[in-house]
Order: sequence, then C-alpha cells, then structure tokens
Amino acid sequence: MTKYFGNENYNNIICQPLEATSSMGVYDVFVNVCGGGKSGQAGAIRHGISRALCLAEGENRAALKANGYLTRDSRMVERKKYGQRGARRRFQFSKR
Repeated sequence: MTKYFGNENYNNIICQPLEATSSMGVYDVFVNVCGGGKSGQAGAIRHGISRALCLAEGENRAALKANGYLTRDSRMVERKKYGQRGARRRFQFSKR
C-alpha cells in the first residue's frame, strides 16, 4: 500500500474503517483497483473494506455508518452527446 500510493494521506484514508472498528491487524486485505486517480482508488478501497467489515461482523455497521464510510460517491463522468464537442461543450456558434 505504501509503495503503490506513496502519499501518507491515502494510506490513512484506507486504514480509517479498520481503525474505527478496532480491527487493525486482525484481517489481511488484498485489493485490486483500476481506473480513476489515486484519490478515487483510495476512497473505493475504503468503501470496499467498510462493506466487507459489515459482512464479517454485524456490530461494525453502526460505527462505520456514523463515520460515513458506507456512503458511496455516485458521481460519474457525463457522456458525450451527439452533435456536440463534449458532454456540455458545444461547437462555436456562427451568426453569419
């Protein structure tokens, strides 16, 4: 984790659910991520670990939900529309 991310902030983000449930060192975590940036990947790993901890032990859910680790960020890239240059960008208007 420290070799891949390098930044200490990302490592702290990933470890937050384990620290909230006092299960640091109890579980071995193996993760595959692709796409997005480092920050998005760290957030996705945190979300996945939180969901796994809920499945492992039901009493972890209250602590994880209170800290907001079970909430998914649903923002996605808007698709490019037909007849436009991008998702929102239009071609330049010419009056004459």
